[in-house]
Amino acid sequence: MNDTPHHTRLPPALYVVATPIGNLGDITLRALETLKQADRVAAEDTRVSGQLLAHFGIHKSLASIREHNEREAADKVIAWIMAGEAVAYVSDAGTPAISDPGARLVAAVRAAGLAVVPIPGASAVVAALSAAGLAPGPWLFHGFLSPKAGAREAEIKSLASLPVALVFYEAPHRIVETVAALAALLGDRELTLARELTKKFETLHTLPLVDAVAWLTADANRVRGEFVVVVHPPAAAEAAGDPEALRVLDILAAELPPTLAAKLAAKITGRTKAELYQMTLKNL
Repeated sequence: MNDTPHHTRLPPALYVVATPIGNLGDITLRALETLKQADRVAAEDTRVSGQLLAHFGIHKSLASIREHNEREAADKVIAWIMAGEAVAYVSDAGTPAISDPGARLVAAVRAAGLAVVPIPGASAVVAALSAAGLAPGPWLFHGFLSPKAGAREAEIKSLASLPVALVFYEAPHRIVETVAALAALLGDRELTLARELTKKFETLHTLPLVDAVAWLTADANRVRGEFVVVVHPPAAAEAAGDPEALRVLDILAAELPPTLAAKLAAKITGRTKAELYQMTLKNL
């Protein structure tokens, strides 16, 4: 009996492979198998990805595909795939094309009529949302805000009226000014700061947005590392995403004045009286 593992060759395609965002234990079995079997591996930074592959005993030459050469490199990748090769693409950490290079490459390969295969895995935005404690409901991922104050303010203003959670990435040297701008323009909302996710000094902290700058600047360690910034939805919008709170409020509002209905619903559901009162008025 032959106990040698049989590896099926990967079909020609671009394989978009998610890699860990900090903890190497988060890589998936499918990602490892894809990286082992691929004819070529292209990377945002060959030094970073080379260390990752070496850690898992994968030894391959790497092609560099960075943001500045993505369009030109896409022609090479297309030629490789048309020649029958399986090409894996990885960014430095997380999922390619999510606030990382890769989107232009993927678009070019698909435009050429070739297959693109996602190999899902770690994503900082999803990790932060899963631990932020948001009520079920829509959210919007913006990525990095502009480093320029005027452009950043315009971007935030364009998002301010949306009744959804807003998610951003931010670097340590800009986190304080970004949070200050969010507080000035978005007002009375909750904020979750997720720092160094999956790494040794991971922290998640939720507090009122208006208090966040003071909290960050009270300890130099709080501004170190990479951040996912989750601005919770406006209170009324968050309540609207809570079916149980709405059910309780509807029952009480049918029999009681709005103020009393909101007060009792707050005691039952744990929501604030103010947000439930606003929901009652909208339903009148």
